[in-house]
Amino acid sequence: MPSAEERVWTSLPHMMLDLAGGWRERPMLRHWQGGWQRMSWGEFGRRVAAIAAFLRSQGVAPGDRVLLVSENRPEFPIADTAIMAIGAVTVPTYTTNTVSDHAHILRDSGASFAVVSTAKLAERVAQAAAQAGVALERLVCMEDGAPGCLDWSAALATPADLDLLAAEVEQIPPGRLACLVYTSGTGGLPKGVMLPHRAMLANREGVARIATRLQLDGTPYLSFLPLSHSYEHTVGGFLLPSLGLEVVYSRGADRLAAELKEVRPTVITAVPRLFEVLRGRIEAQVEKDGGFKEKLFRRALALGLKRLDGPRLNLFERAQHALLDRLVGAKIRDRFGGKLLALVSGGARLDPDLSGFFLAFGLPVIQGYGQTEAGPVISVNPPWENRRSTVGPPLPGVEARIAEDGELCVRGELVMDGYWNDAESTSRALVDGWLHTGDVAEIVDGYIRITDRKRDFIKTLGGDMVSPAKLEGLLMAEPEIAQAVVAGEGRPAIVALVVPADGAADKVQAAIARVNGKLSNIERIRGSTVVDPFTVENGLLTPTMKVKRRLVLERHAAAVEGLAKRG
Repeated sequence: MPSAEERVWTSLPHMMLDLAGGWRERPMLRHWQGGWQRMSWGEFGRRVAAIAAFLRSQGVAPGDRVLLVSENRPEFPIADTAIMAIGAVTVPTYTTNTVSDHAHILRDSGASFAVVSTAKLAERVAQAAAQAGVALERLVCMEDGAPGCLDWSAALATPADLDLLAAEVEQIPPGRLACLVYTSGTGGLPKGVMLPHRAMLANREGVARIATRLQLDGTPYLSFLPLSHSYEHTVGGFLLPSLGLEVVYSRGADRLAAELKEVRPTVITAVPRLFEVLRGRIEAQVEKDGGFKEKLFRRALALGLKRLDGPRLNLFERAQHALLDRLVGAKIRDRFGGKLLALVSGGARLDPDLSGFFLAFGLPVIQGYGQTEAGPVISVNPPWENRRSTVGPPLPGVEARIAEDGELCVRGELVMDGYWNDAESTSRALVDGWLHTGDVAEIVDGYIRITDRKRDFIKTLGGDMVSPAKLEGLLMAEPEIAQAVVAGEGRPAIVALVVPADGAADKVQAAIARVNGKLSNIERIRGSTVVDPFTVENGLLTPTMKVKRRLVLERHAAAVEGLAKRG
């Protein structure tokens, strides 16, 4: 068959089943089940055909929405591809969702069929359906024996004709709705983003050029972010596998350090919070070692940053850097497996100081940018021309412009069809084909630099406009501070709610003083208080580690009021 770069596909199932036919024996997925287990592309195709036949036998029809709730495991992409292959629409949702979260999505999407991974999740979804007043016609559980559920193993036994399904999916038009991905809901109820096949295929076409140049074909990708998130759903679920990478599903955050050394991936995708945690752990170990080891580390970091930012290293410094890279840098790279070609950060702004820390030791941290509403990848820094203060140039085929008020707008095949059941929000987001991102940005030499969120400015009592994103980013860049939310709307001064890093509660004020030293008078933090961590469990953190600012401020309204009065 022609190479993956030469093929033209009209839909995601068309792409996946075509590759399954040509790469039958090639490893596609690796997951842990008492040891690492591999699944070939051929086996993947056979299972997709069986699940597709089963769904049809249960009455799932084109256009029907099917809820998919699962951890990262092979059954997720199998179900996802099978749902789309028969013309239905996948609604991927987080395993960490509450009953109320699921109820909202079931009610809004109109899904009447669900595929879940465990009996516990099946129970939660059933409760959500009852709360939403939705009649779930069928509920399939990947782990057999769940009460009231159809068994996955029985579904896999459904007779199916893979060749017939492969021919059928060739007729799916690129504009057909593929999935409804619900946004994280940092500012209110999640909205269902309507993504057609063309949006995610456009993402693939744009990223393929970078992957080809990096020669990623046949290398492992460690999948860590949840597949229900729009980024991992597109990139880890379809894009990277189709480019020939073997997807390895991580067992979770507590196993990540060991898996990096064991799997030795060439690509990892992460959110900025993970980089903060990793830097904190490295710094803590360095401080614990102290003495000569710490001096070597500090000198290696200083030379690495100078090599990145200039001025150019002199002859003695180059020799010193080469030695320290072997003594210090190589050990840090080894923590990540030693084979990384791209360590991609997305989901939120990555502070240049944070990325610089890792780049100084030779780790290929590149920042990208996107939104669920754009497939979701809009731009990414190429590793060979990485400008860490930016989110890179737009992908090929993506038009980008800056509106009069500074807002970044993008246009192209990657843009959503709109928000499900929400014409008003759709009309605000999509104007003449341009997606209004809500981010304030500038474009310099073709590279996008995000400066602020358009709607997230704080206007103080004195009429000054202050960016909370900037202040919170600076606070969380301090090793003593794990999380932070600032407030000050309509108040005389800016105040902060701070979650200290482990064992650093008594050092928070010193960290805030350092941040204030970098700020203008109107931006400085005049009061602060320590609060409990923001977590997914307490509803203050999205599953992709974004702080729900509005809910944090509501929950700590009394504390903010007290700080404002003292300030």
